[in-house]
Amino acid sequence: MNRPLCFVLMPFGKKPDLAGALVDFDAVYHDLIAPAVAEAGLEPLRADEEIAGGVIHKPMFERLILCQFAVADLTTANANVFYELGIRHATRPWSTVLLFSERGRLPFDVASLRAIPYRLTPEGGPDNVVAARRVLRERLEETRRILKDGTLTDSPIYQLVEGYPEIDHTKTDIFRERVRYSMENRQKLAAARKLGIEAVRELEKSFEPVGELESGVVIDLFLSYRAVKGWAEMIDLAGKMARPLAETVMVQEQLALALNRAGGGDEAENVLKTLLERRGPSSETCGILGRVYKDRWEAALKTGEGLLARGMLEKAIEAYGRGFEADWRDAYPGVNAVTLMELKEPPDPARLRLLPVVTYAVERRIAAGKPDYWDHATLLELAVLAKEEYRAFSAAVDTLASVREVWEPETTVRNLRLIREARAQRGEDVPWAREIERALEQRAQVSAAPRG
Repeated sequence: MNRPLCFVLMPFGKKPDLAGALVDFDAVYHDLIAPAVAEAGLEPLRADEEIAGGVIHKPMFERLILCQFAVADLTTANANVFYELGIRHATRPWSTVLLFSERGRLPFDVASLRAIPYRLTPEGGPDNVVAARRVLRERLEETRRILKDGTLTDSPIYQLVEGYPEIDHTKTDIFRERVRYSMENRQKLAAARKLGIEAVRELEKSFEPVGELESGVVIDLFLSYRAVKGWAEMIDLAGKMARPLAETVMVQEQLALALNRAGGGDEAENVLKTLLERRGPSSETCGILGRVYKDRWEAALKTGEGLLARGMLEKAIEAYGRGFEADWRDAYPGVNAVTLMELKEPPDPARLRLLPVVTYAVERRIAAGKPDYWDHATLLELAVLAKEEYRAFSAAVDTLASVREVWEPETTVRNLRLIREARAQRGEDVPWAREIERALEQRAQVSAAPRG
């Protein structure tokens, strides 16, 4: 009896991942993917290298479109693999399983999709292959069951474009109206954010039912609540979203942030750990998890629970450090790791090695153009940590000029105050740092003032 075919989309040979480390994709295929596909009762069929002159040929299109199942390895953001995945998603509503090396991160456009992370050895081959095969085999078996049932889709095109692929002129007319509606609502949200949380609440009422809104407007509303510290409203809104949107990585990460700010640290931790299990470490997920542990550390300090505080501080440093390791281009988890290493008693000497690395990361981001508030605030915090007065004041000027939301300078002041107080207890007074704190406090007060 012939087994259903499973087409495998992936690079060949040894290729560098997004961090520059080599991945042995032939080993990944032979040791991980092919055995898992076979164990799921399917026949693996790997894309070969018979593309002439870089032109995709008829047999490749046939395999992409006609194979009942497919596995795509997105580890290096390979252009050919992504082109093939786009064809697959456009023609098959359900039956494509994604995986990637947890040593890297998924590009933005596919970061919200359900993908399986796998580990690599230092040599670039698959690590812990027994467990990795089991996860892939179970996902393929689940895919076979759902394909037979025919009730769900994994293609974002089929999920989000109602009626696809049967789209007539009435659908395009509705699309035009939705675009206009979306633009108008975004303008209303921008104005409401300046007025405060009540204005955003009133606007949400006029939008209802939220589940029928264009996804971009829902996300804008979600982040507008974040801008006005509407943590409970963010949590409620996540529950009203269409399920595919609510389960995206970005929404889950921001939901965890809101849960933590609203006092639900345990629930926030569970959301973030589920994300880590599902798609591996990322700078954003680990950064928010670090914040959960950081808040617990501060709470334990206030209640005099010294041992608990030490444990939470170590967990926060580990989470932030893991986030920076996941993407060295993102300085946010890096600066938090360095700051908390400074707050340890005694300070962790490893911070002195990490400090210039994080500084370089944010400097390159600023040099690349269009830096935002957090880029300048990060450079400011790093200059304070390095006790470099001139650089700190220079960065403070840019930070003050980049404030968008009231909670931004409040967060920076909080971090600078922690550094100053820890150093004061050690007899390391840095008087000029207090002047920068006061300037940020005043900027936060101006931003918080109602605007009529």
